[in-house]
Amino acid sequence: MNQIAAPQRADYDKAAALLMQADSLLITAGAGMSIDSGMPDFRGEQGFWRAYPALGRYGLNFYEIASPRAFRERPELAWGFYGHRLQLYRRTAPHAGFAILRDMAGSMPHGGFVFTSNVDGHFQKAGFSAVQVAECHGSIHTLQCLDGCGHAPWPAQSIDPQVDSDSCLLLSALPRCPACQGLARPNILMFSDGGWDGDAVERQLQRLDRWLARASRTVVLEIGAGTAIPTVRRFGEQLGVPLIRLNPDESAVVRAGDVGLAVPALSGLLQLRAAMQRGTA
Repeated sequence: MNQIAAPQRADYDKAAALLMQADSLLITAGAGMSIDSGMPDFRGEQGFWRAYPALGRYGLNFYEIASPRAFRERPELAWGFYGHRLQLYRRTAPHAGFAILRDMAGSMPHGGFVFTSNVDGHFQKAGFSAVQVAECHGSIHTLQCLDGCGHAPWPAQSIDPQVDSDSCLLLSALPRCPACQGLARPNILMFSDGGWDGDAVERQLQRLDRWLARASRTVVLEIGAGTAIPTVRRFGEQLGVPLIRLNPDESAVVRAGDVGLAVPALSGLLQLRAAMQRGTA
């Protein structure tokens, strides 16, 4: 396997120069953004099964459990998986890199916006305004009716799922739709999901479009977004503005003016902050 070269000081200085001439910061973030907060790394079946060994014993991979079909056929198991994740995201504190991003965005004339595939709500938890965040795959903190009865999605605050971590089974009552009493599911875009209610995400994307139209020198800072599910990478690339990519495994960039840094989220953001401080000294 080819070794990915560690970034040099000059690489960080080049990225810092892009940030310092920008009037707005678009943060595009994938699962790698949350790993430094202690979130499990789902890359590959072995990584997923290390986080959820019971699902490995059942022979279920991420694509199978993260689907509406799992809620219909094995609801206690599906809610065991998502209930555990909901409780994990609730009790985990966002790492210090979130505050660095908030400060970077706050220093720019047009501020910042977040486009993320993460469903954990940690940007809001770290102090980003909800109107500055677009969660392209939805949020685990919102529920919807599995049967699509027409009831609008609702907050998950009222549920407190109790999960047997050894079996990944929900022990408490299955969450129900308040309108029809059918099974509830997270308002997340899953695999093979024709029933996802994406209205909230559409409103978020409309706000993002309006924000982008007001800015003239936007820089994309992409963090922890891989190619397996490339939604985040493609979104940032198609804008045609300068891009800085932080990814320890897939840091390559196509355009000469862009910067790829083969680093995890937190260490990369600490180095970027230091480079920006050097640039203003």
